[in-house]
Amino acid sequence: MDVDEENTVTASVADSSTVGADDQTVVPAIDTISVQPVQPIIAPLITTPVVPSIAPLPAVPLPVPRPLAPLPVRPPIIRPPLGQNGDLRTSDSDSDQDELGSGHGAAGESQEYEISEESRLVRERQEKAMQELLMKRRAAALAVPTNDGSVRARLRRLGEPITLFGEREMERRDRLRMLMAKLDAEGQLERLMKAHEDEEAAAAAAPTEMEEDIQYPFYTEGSQALLEARKEIAKYSIVKSALRLHRARRKQDDPDEDLDAETDWSLKQAASLVLDCSEIGDDRPLSGCSFSHDGKMLATCALSGVAKLWSVPEVKKVTTLKGHTERATDIAFSPTGYHLATASADRTARLWNTEGSAQRTFEGHLDRLARIAFHPSGKYLGTASFDKTWRLWDVETGEELLLQEGHSRSVYGLSFHHDGSLAASCGLDSLARVWDLRSGRSILALEGHVKPVLGVSFSPNGYHLATGGEDNTCRIWDLRKRKSLYIIPAHSNLVSQVKFEPQEGYFLVTSSYDMTAKVWSSRDFKPVRTLSGHEAKVTSLDVVGDGQCVATVSHDRTIKLWSSKDNEKVKTMDID
Repeated sequence: MDVDEENTVTASVADSSTVGADDQTVVPAIDTISVQPVQPIIAPLITTPVVPSIAPLPAVPLPVPRPLAPLPVRPPIIRPPLGQNGDLRTSDSDSDQDELGSGHGAAGESQEYEISEESRLVRERQEKAMQELLMKRRAAALAVPTNDGSVRARLRRLGEPITLFGEREMERRDRLRMLMAKLDAEGQLERLMKAHEDEEAAAAAAPTEMEEDIQYPFYTEGSQALLEARKEIAKYSIVKSALRLHRARRKQDDPDEDLDAETDWSLKQAASLVLDCSEIGDDRPLSGCSFSHDGKMLATCALSGVAKLWSVPEVKKVTTLKGHTERATDIAFSPTGYHLATASADRTARLWNTEGSAQRTFEGHLDRLARIAFHPSGKYLGTASFDKTWRLWDVETGEELLLQEGHSRSVYGLSFHHDGSLAASCGLDSLARVWDLRSGRSILALEGHVKPVLGVSFSPNGYHLATGGEDNTCRIWDLRKRKSLYIIPAHSNLVSQVKFEPQEGYFLVTSSYDMTAKVWSSRDFKPVRTLSGHEAKVTSLDVVGDGQCVATVSHDRTIKLWSSKDNEKVKTMDID
C-alpha cells in the first residue's frame, strides 16, 4: 500500500509540471517532500501571445551551366591561285586573316591545319589546268612546219610514231606541236635543236626528194570526151550570149520598145492566173512535172516509180513510162525535142521518147538521185544526187562526162544558164554553187541560207539567180555583184521549187509545203498571185514557154493547171 501511494504522489507531481512556450519548466508551489494528498494550488500563468512564424520561401536551385564544347579546328580556306589582277590570293578578306591569326594565337604556333581531300583535289585540278594553259601558250609560240612530209620527218627524228590510226594531217601537226612544247617545258632543248639541224641537213642534201615523193593533185584529169564537150558548150554559149546582149541593147536603145509596159502586161497576165484544170495523176504522191518545149505536153512522175505524159490543156493521159524499180524523184523534158529524162531513187536516170520506150540508162551515182536538168543545147543531161556530187552525161552516147564534187552534203537541185555557159547546184549544205562549164571551175559560192537549199533557177536576163530552201525564204542573187540582191519571205513552210518565167523572166513562181504556189514580180519581188487549191504539200512546178500557164503537182496526187483569164479570152476569140 505504501508503495502504491508513493507512486500515485509521484505521478501527480509529474502531471502538475507544465512546459512553457519557451521550453522552461514551471515548478509548482507545493513542496515535493510533502506526502499529504492535498489538492495542489496552481498559480495563474500569464501567457504571451505567440505569433506564428512565417514559412520561409522555397529555395530555387540555380541552373548549373554546362561546360562549353571545344570549338572545332577551322580548316584553311583554299583560294584560286590567281585573283582578278593576276596576284596570288590566300584569303577572301582581311577579316579571314585576323580570324586565322587569332586562332593561331589561341591554339599556339605548333598547331597545323589539315587539308581535306576535296580541297586537295581542287588544288591539284587547278595546278593541272595552269600547267595545260602554260603548255598551250608555249606551243602556240613554237614554229611548227606546215608541210605534212616535214611534220612526219620531225616526228621520226624525235623518236615518235609518224602517224597514228585514223590521224589526219592537222591532228598530226597538233600532236607535233604539243610534243615540242612538252620537250621545251622539260628543258630538252638540245633534242629539239638536234632534230631541227638534222632536218636542215637533210633538206640541203636532197632539196627535191620530198617534193618528188609527195604530190598534191588539186584537179582531176578529164577525158577527151569532156574536152570536146567543153568546146561545144563554149561555142554554143558564145552565140547565145551574143543574141541575149543584142536583144537587151535593142530594148534599151529602141524608142519603140517600152520595157516597163511589157513587164506590166506580163505581170497582169500572171495576176489573172486561175485554176483551169485538176486531175488525179497517180495512186501515190507526185514528185515532179515538166512542160514540153512547145507547151503541148506535160510530164509527171510519182513515188510509185511511174512517169506519165499528159496532153495540155485537156490533161488527158497519153503514155505511161515504166522502168524504174524505186520511186521517181524528178522528170524533165528536153528543150529541143520530144525526149524526156527521169530520175529515181534506184540511183539511175533514164531517157525516154514520147511513145513510152526507154532509150538509155545513165548509171554511175552511188546514192539516190534528186533533181535533173537538160542543158539548153539538149545534148547534155545533168543529175544531182545524194552521193554529194552532180554529174554531166552525154545524151547521145550515155557516157559520163563529168563527176563534179564540191558540196559537203547531198546535192539536191541543178539548173543551167540559158546561155549554156554556167551551171548552178544547191544542196543540203545550205550552199548554192555556180560552175563554169567551159573550164570546170567553181566561180561562186552563194552563202546565205541557214537551212538546206532545195531549188535553184537562172533568170533569162542572164544575171539573176533564184534559190529556195527549208528556211522558208527565196533569195535572189545578182551574179554581177556576187551577192544576195533580195530575200523574199516567201512561204510559211519550206520552198520546194523555184522557176523563172522562161521567156523573159518577168516573174518568178515558187512552190512550198504550205500547200500553195506563189507568183512574184521580178522587178521589185512583190507578190503578184497566190495559187491555192492543193490539199497537201506542193512538190514541184513548171511554167510554160510564154508564161500563160503554170502546172503544179502535190502530195495530194493531183495535177493542177493554172491559166490566165486573158489567155482564155484569146482562145475563145480564136474559136469564134
